[in-house]
Amino acid sequence: MNQRPETRRKIGVLVVDDSAFMRTALSRMIGSEPDVYVIGVACDGSEALEKIAALNPDVVTLDVEMPGLNGVETLRCIMAQSPRPVIMVSASTERDAEITFTALGAGAFDYVPKQLPPTSLDIVHIRQDLIAKIKAAARTRRPLPALGIRKPPQGVDSGEPEPEIFSIMPAVVAIGISTGGPKALEDMLPLFPRDLPVPILIVQHMPPGFTAPFAQRLNKLCLVEVHEASHREPIRPGVVYIAPAGIHMIVERPSDSRPVIALTRQPADQMHVPSIDVMMESVAAVYGSLAMGIIMTGMGSDGALGIKSIHGRGGIILGQDEASCVVYGMPRACAEMGILQRVVSLSQIPQQILRATRYRKPAPVAAVVPGF
Repeated sequence: MNQRPETRRKIGVLVVDDSAFMRTALSRMIGSEPDVYVIGVACDGSEALEKIAALNPDVVTLDVEMPGLNGVETLRCIMAQSPRPVIMVSASTERDAEITFTALGAGAFDYVPKQLPPTSLDIVHIRQDLIAKIKAAARTRRPLPALGIRKPPQGVDSGEPEPEIFSIMPAVVAIGISTGGPKALEDMLPLFPRDLPVPILIVQHMPPGFTAPFAQRLNKLCLVEVHEASHREPIRPGVVYIAPAGIHMIVERPSDSRPVIALTRQPADQMHVPSIDVMMESVAAVYGSLAMGIIMTGMGSDGALGIKSIHGRGGIILGQDEASCVVYGMPRACAEMGILQRVVSLSQIPQQILRATRYRKPAPVAAVVPGF
């Protein structure tokens, strides 16, 4: 049995990176937190597997790009041999972003940006993000399961008892999501049909450089159109808009016109940019009772005020259930406020949206027989 130091109740983290500078920087950030300590370091995938077997860390931070076994290959070995929460450490290039999304699909808990910013205030923010994700990962103490819900869109025919239909038919769906979101959205969005009758606006907490590749990745998986939102573009049914990182996405309705996306730096005092609260509050103001707000897996409480705004305007409110969340933080905050009308599993969310919009599968086109 592996022996731990006297700080046994602390969270032991194995830092894996081929850069000595990054191993030192990450170790210092982790070591500055009283409840967390570095149990060991490794410079490549092979050494990481040896250290995991010898040290039994609670959480592993894993570099995406390494010589020999790369990050994804190492992750898959970890999940096969000794599953535990793994946080990917990724650069913001398009290639690294794509590899990171592959890692999340293979069971990684979350990811953090690899580049260290130039100012001490930004470094403090990265440290807080890293420590929060390590603590959340340690609480789960399990790899993420493959949800296995992806299948061709089937309207509302799920084989489950049909829930009571909503009295309001929404004109827009606003989704807030964070930790665990990329994998959840990859599983959920392909379930929607090409003729989805409503637009979907999504704020997924991500660092700069990740949202455009993520939207492109989703667009290849889905029948509906998915793209990173741009300033002043009209909001159209059947389109999924991903909020760009580093700027708020809101909804505006110009006079005598249909609603449009607006990208703005205000308000500047938000912990998360883009902010789920800011997006949902604008949706509530423009759409009123015709809005459907959904809060999904993620740490913290971003989205609670926005969900409350939609609820206050008479809109429809859904929350993802604890069992299917990677981190039951944001949905819990809304549940504790008593504003969730329904709490459902990830696999049931598409069905709820389709039923709320009264979606029905198009009737098959009858074959034309010559002479009739």
